[in-house]
Amino acid sequence: MQFQLLRDLAIIFAGSLLVILLFHRLKLPALPGFIVAGVLLGPNALGLVSDVHQVESLAEVGVILLLFTIGIEFSLSRLREMGRQVVIGGGAQVLLTVGLSAALAAGLGLAWPVAVLVGFLVALSSTAIVLKGLADKGEIDTPHGRLATGVLIFQDLCVVPMMLVLPYLAGGSGGGGGGGVAWALTKAGLVVAGVLVLARTVVPRALSEIVKTRSRELFLIAVILVGTLTALGTAAAGASLALGAFLAGLVISESDYGHQAMAELLPFRDVFISLFFVTVGMLVQVSFLRDHPALAVAGVAAIMGGKSALAALGPAVLGYSGRVALLAGLAVSQIGEFSFVLARQGRGTGLLPEGLYQTFLAVAVLTMLVTPFALQSGPALLDGLERLIPLDRLLPGFRPQALTPVEEPLTDHVIVAGYGLNGRNLAAALRSIRAPYLIVELNAQTVRQARARGEPAFYGDATREEILRGLGAGRARMFVVAISDPAATRRMVRVARALNPRIYIIARTRYVVEMPELTRLGADVVIPEEFETSIEIFARVLAHYGVPRGDIERLVAEIRGSHYEVLRSDAAGRLSLDAVAGVPQMAIERMRVSPQSPLAGTRLAATGLRSQTGALVLSVVRGDEEVATPGPQFRLAAGDVLVVVGQPHQLHAAARLVAGNSVVSTQPQK
Repeated sequence: MQFQLLRDLAIIFAGSLLVILLFHRLKLPALPGFIVAGVLLGPNALGLVSDVHQVESLAEVGVILLLFTIGIEFSLSRLREMGRQVVIGGGAQVLLTVGLSAALAAGLGLAWPVAVLVGFLVALSSTAIVLKGLADKGEIDTPHGRLATGVLIFQDLCVVPMMLVLPYLAGGSGGGGGGGVAWALTKAGLVVAGVLVLARTVVPRALSEIVKTRSRELFLIAVILVGTLTALGTAAAGASLALGAFLAGLVISESDYGHQAMAELLPFRDVFISLFFVTVGMLVQVSFLRDHPALAVAGVAAIMGGKSALAALGPAVLGYSGRVALLAGLAVSQIGEFSFVLARQGRGTGLLPEGLYQTFLAVAVLTMLVTPFALQSGPALLDGLERLIPLDRLLPGFRPQALTPVEEPLTDHVIVAGYGLNGRNLAAALRSIRAPYLIVELNAQTVRQARARGEPAFYGDATREEILRGLGAGRARMFVVAISDPAATRRMVRVARALNPRIYIIARTRYVVEMPELTRLGADVVIPEEFETSIEIFARVLAHYGVPRGDIERLVAEIRGSHYEVLRSDAAGRLSLDAVAGVPQMAIERMRVSPQSPLAGTRLAATGLRSQTGALVLSVVRGDEEVATPGPQFRLAAGDVLVVVGQPHQLHAAARLVAGNSVVSTQPQK
């Protein structure tokens, strides 16, 4: 038995390695590759892993470990930070999806408990795929990225009551059970309350005692023990081990040691996720997909299209544009990991028939496979849709009509797209020099707050020609794109350049690969965060080595003037500064003149610091005063602190001289 399990694990990881390497060569996302590997290796395809029951056991272990790590990453503080996006965006998506899906399932002849379960399965999305896809594209901090994250957080919270309601749905299939469902929801509240009590009382104290031992092994064992006991306790209360594992991770995350626990488990997390998706693929019957391709494709189209539209309603209520709302909806349009957990439980209780279970598996796996490609091509799809239908009119009545420009038209002004950190700083700089400017922002709440502070901020999607025209782009002097959405940035640059060939366009981008395209579309200056970070680092390093500030500024200006060409690919190795050639390794140190020092009471010229050691005294600190560049007749006193510059060996000799042939403690000048 143990040999068979080890053999299956070896086959799973070897097969996954080959498939993921192929996906990498084809520049495809890795997560769908694990599902494909599972489909190929499973008993329904090549049959290299033939024991179905053992595969299901591996899937259960993978789910438990996955939910434990997700629980550790989850934090209640994230709810407070995202607030409205979680409650309104996530709440609208879950309630509307569950309601409509259940109604359609019931209309197809399914019993109401089964229909409600189908609604649960369709409503949940894949946290792992969505967050990884958004992170890979650098869109976590974009408006639609934040909205999608808020929806995912709300969905994770809904898993708790869904799991507790499931047994009562199974009992309700025989008739009635409204009171049982109400009790299940009450029970969910009690379970969450108990978790919060543990998170703030027992667990922190216990882990605090463990941490005092300074043993990583003991700490890891304690974390796993907390997870095991919580999972067993939750299972004893009638819920699943998987739910208990998630709550256990939540307990750990709310302690002071959540980050350390995650750091200890981080090497295993990707393995757990990979194993889970491989085993999910193994459960898919290839014969079902072969026999019912139209049903599978229709199911994928209906689920992803319907979820995209329903998930866009919450952001529309929050005041986001149709484009941003639909991008967020598209991101969460697939079926998620927790749905597999619910489906397995529903199948185990007899609530989910085998045929419906296989249909769900096939459609769910296909939605997961399609999602990375949908995230990649989403902006292009919406561009095509927008040529047919204005997206902002798809959800009428939700756009804040009051936020429209009413001031007299400006000329020779600056248009700032985005009022995040960069936008706020730029607005402050423009205000300080009394330069006229207008701010355009897609977050209605941010616009209201900015206008309350007196900022000329307006709600609108700057990728649209009519919005930029209304802001006077044809008369503007400059257009600054200060957002973190690459696709929207490209659209803004193209539209602004078409409206005004003379406008000066500055675009911010996170990645270097965006520079050529933005320049081609009409940006005069493209500022990549990667290169600017590099410039800031090496400028500070050169300054520490005593390179004149003027030389550093000249080098930085040359790099920016060449559009960072010197930093591209192998050119960085040829970076040079003629004025720095031969600059010795210099440093600055402080040295205190003690009462026993032979230099106390001696004129600076008579100390021999310069002539004997080569070090130079820049200044002398005496009490609260500092004497800069003291003259040769300056007399030192006990307690003086000398600020000395020189090469390491010169500073070492100077320290010995100040101390009277014994090295004193020195401290680098900050």
